[in-house]
Amino acid sequence: RGEGAPILTRCASIVVPRRACLDTVFIEGLEVDTVIGAYDWERSIRQCLRLDLYLGWDNRPAAAGDDLDKALDYATLSQRVQAFARESSFLLVETFAERLVELLMAEFQIPWVRLKLTKPGAVPAASGGVGVEIERGCR
Repeated sequence: RGEGAPILTRCASIVVPRRACLDTVFIEGLEVDTVIGAYDWERSIRQCLRLDLYLGWDNRPAAAGDDLDKALDYATLSQRVQAFARESSFLLVETFAERLVELLMAEFQIPWVRLKLTKPGAVPAASGGVGVEIERGCR
C-alpha cells in the first residue's frame, strides 16, 4: 500500500475505507408520509413514520475548510429520505428501514447508519409508537 492510501476494512458484504475518525451526523424526528402496513385498509392510505437517523461521517475535512461540499449535507439527505418515502409502498416497517438504509449508504457513501423508525398509533396503548431500530455498516 502506498503512502496515504486508505486502509480498507471488510464490513458485512461490502468493503469500505476505514476512517481514522468517524463522527455522527444526526437527523431526529424526521416525519415522512408513506404507504405502509399489512392490513387492507392500510394499503389505501398514507401514514406518518418518524425517523431518527444517525450517520457515520468524518466531519474534519468539512470543518477544516468550512466547506459544505465535504460535509454530509443533512438538508439534501432529508429531502432524499422524504422522496423515498413518497415513492415507497411496503407491507413491513422492517422492509422500509432496510431499503432506506441501503439507499442512503449507496447514494451518499455513508459507511455506518443507525435508523430508528417509529410508526405512531400502530398500537394505541403504546403512546410513543412502535417500530424498529437497525444499524448497518461499520463505525
